[in-house]
Amino acid sequence: MPQVMDADRMGRALTRIAHEILERNRGTSELALVGIRTRGVPLARRIAHTLRDLNREEVPTGALDITLYRDDLMRQPVGPQPVVRRTEIPFSIDDKRILLVDDVLYTGRTIRAALDALIDFGRPRAIQLIVLVDRGHR
Repeated sequence: MPQVMDADRMGRALTRIAHEILERNRGTSELALVGIRTRGVPLARRIAHTLRDLNREEVPTGALDITLYRDDLMRQPVGPQPVVRRTEIPFSIDDKRILLVDDVLYTGRTIRAALDALIDFGRPRAIQLIVLVDRGHR
């Protein structure tokens, strides 16, 4: 498989994303990051770390499992059962600006499932999407 991004380019992209977050939201006081399991979680943590370095404030960070919210979960009547992992959101999302983080955006089905899952945890003021790679096709 061809390499899309090396470690150095990925670090620069995440730093650029963190700067854009600060500009768009005028700081981090109302923000919380929620990474979509599995690959969105480490990205959310890296962005939170960069935001802390830039702004000197901790940004609450959580992990969201969307397995049970996927609309394609039971399409195959026989086969391996999906693995349900933990959702860890140790803070209230009510009235916060939630930054939903994932690695790749393709059809948008994962994001739709994540939005459904998030709403079960509360009512955020806004939800913004952060992805490292946008493959298009929507």
